[in-house]
Amino acid sequence: MRRILAVAALPLMFVSTAAWAQDEGEDAEEETSGAWEIDAEVGFNSDYRFRGISLSDKDVQGTAEVSVSHESGLYFGAWASNVALIDNADNVEVDLYAGYATDVGNLSFDAGAVYYAYPGHNGEFGYVEFYGSVGTAVGPATVTLGAAYAPSQGNLGHEDNSYVYVSTDIPLGDSPLSLHGTFGFEDGAFADNKKDWLIGATFDLGGGFSATVDYVDTAHTFNDPLGKATVVGGVLLAF
Repeated sequence: MRRILAVAALPLMFVSTAAWAQDEGEDAEEETSGAWEIDAEVGFNSDYRFRGISLSDKDVQGTAEVSVSHESGLYFGAWASNVALIDNADNVEVDLYAGYATDVGNLSFDAGAVYYAYPGHNGEFGYVEFYGSVGTAVGPATVTLGAAYAPSQGNLGHEDNSYVYVSTDIPLGDSPLSLHGTFGFEDGAFADNKKDWLIGATFDLGGGFSATVDYVDTAHTFNDPLGKATVVGGVLLAF
């Protein structure tokens, strides 16, 4: 998803399941576990950078997200942001996604699909993309290899698009500070052998708040002013 940061939200626990267990000669005891969980978050960034490119014409980005997950690993949700599509006009992007995440031994797998929708444009820009990733711990760090693929579609000019990346997250001991970085390569409908990367830090402010600062840059076979190096700052509130 195009999320980097996202404000308020009300997490809920629902659809709890009750299990009864009774030992011989003892009274029954009830145990409750939450099978489903709803999470939400909102936030602001100084720019909307997606794979290194500004999609807000370098203006401030506001985001909101609601996600529903099941203890089995299934999840779905919606993420929204302002975006500049035509002549720098303000617009809205809504990403609808669903997937499955699970752990197998020391590996974490995630796979799913997302539909990028742009309400108000009669489906002119919307398209579908499939994604997958695998992550593992390397010392104190978590390293993830991932890919996204958008098959040929009318709104992509009947071209496909592929994106592969490697990312890492490194907590700094017991401190509220962690470091992260991503390097990606994109080719197809949206880019021609484009490389992008970011290096940043996240600070846990407590109470569901966190702040992030990222240095973002790209390398193109063409000169795109919306992909020039910049520093993006943001704040997130999650419940």
